Amino acid sequence: MNATTKLSEKFQISIPKEVRERQGWKAGQEFAFIPQGKGVMLVPVPKLEDLLGSLPNADPTGYRDRNDRY
Repeated sequence: MNATTKLSEKFQISIPKEVRERQGWKAGQEFAFIPQGKGVMLVPVPKLEDLLGSLPNADPTGYRDRNDRY
């Protein structure tokens, strides 16, 4: 795959259709930009529903939330 694009005058980038289809990305999906040397890595931000069950052996006992901090 050799897909390229240009940065617009409004600093927007269109993701080529070939890349979107291959990755299964949809309109309205949220992404994070992670700096990597002189470039950036574009990563979809997972939804909470996608993360449920990803740590089946996690033990929630003794969990501290932000309400018990000073």
